[in-house]
Amino acid sequence: MTTVNAYLNFRDTCEEAFKAYEKILGGKIIAMVKAETPDMGGPDFVGKIMHARMMVGTAVLMGSDSPQNRERTPQGFAVNVTAETPAEADRIYTALAEGGQQMMPIAETFWAHRFGMWVDRFGTPWMVNCEKLNMGRP
Repeated sequence: MTTVNAYLNFRDTCEEAFKAYEKILGGKIIAMVKAETPDMGGPDFVGKIMHARMMVGTAVLMGSDSPQNRERTPQGFAVNVTAETPAEADRIYTALAEGGQQMMPIAETFWAHRFGMWVDRFGTPWMVNCEKLNMGRP
């Protein structure tokens, strides 16, 4: 079976980000591997996160810190969170958007009880969606 998962890159904040995501999303970090030698990304990369893995329900979110010469600003995607209730959508939006940049305030739309977009304080683009209709979800 083929699966598709988001893999996020951070500028030295992977551990902090994943701990925040775990708390806010109710996930469980199942791996947090630190670089132990300079050959894993250079001398400045020792102690940084070279791989993190978290389960959120049945979904997997992965990430790592980026060695300095490979840093890129995330663009052209967003991590989507599907909330079961409007209250849950509001809570997630408020918690993850704190200290970040709002792109679309959370509000009702024609397809969703609640929908909002933002870039969190770690630089990750997010969307939260609490659908009115079953938009093809099992």
